[in-house]
Amino acid sequence: MPTASTALLDACVLHPSLLRDLLLQLATTGLFRARWTEDIHEEWIKSVLERRPDLARAQLQRTRELMDAHAPDCLVTEYEALIPSLVLPDSKDRHVLAAAIRGRADVIVTFNTDDFPQDALDPYDIDVQHPDEFLVRLCNLSPAAVTVSARECRARLKKPPFSVDEYLAGIAKLRLPETSAFLSEHRTLV
Repeated sequence: MPTASTALLDACVLHPSLLRDLLLQLATTGLFRARWTEDIHEEWIKSVLERRPDLARAQLQRTRELMDAHAPDCLVTEYEALIPSLVLPDSKDRHVLAAAIRGRADVIVTFNTDDFPQDALDPYDIDVQHPDEFLVRLCNLSPAAVTVSARECRARLKKPPFSVDEYLAGIAKLRLPETSAFLSEHRTLV
């Protein structure tokens, strides 16, 4: 993956907070440009509220605003006209592909890779990657940036604070085995 590629982040990679934080921290390093839409924001917020009724929409709105403020040019707009012409196994995913096309993304980062068959993406020169694959590519591109980013993410966890072991266990639970292995190998830097 070339430096400064553009990645459209699907909603499913934005609502585990540990993963969202790591991806956004890495985006601030310049290793890639993070993109999403207002619809993707709504999807991840809805998912979090369904799973965590103890949280208020206002809390998540604050997270949304911070995401938009810290990722330059992150919001993709004017993609809706493309949606009807796109064919995917689940028509509810067409907005993601439309946003990737309009946002000139090189890759869609999603846990749901089967929802984006490569033959549907090839005409637009877009790849689909599981977040573990995407993060491992970043690890190979700049191991230092990934370990420093993970350390900064862990340091922000205050309520409760996370030890290195707790942070690594949290990453492992996110279905990121290769990323977890990489960070575990560099645990003294995390």
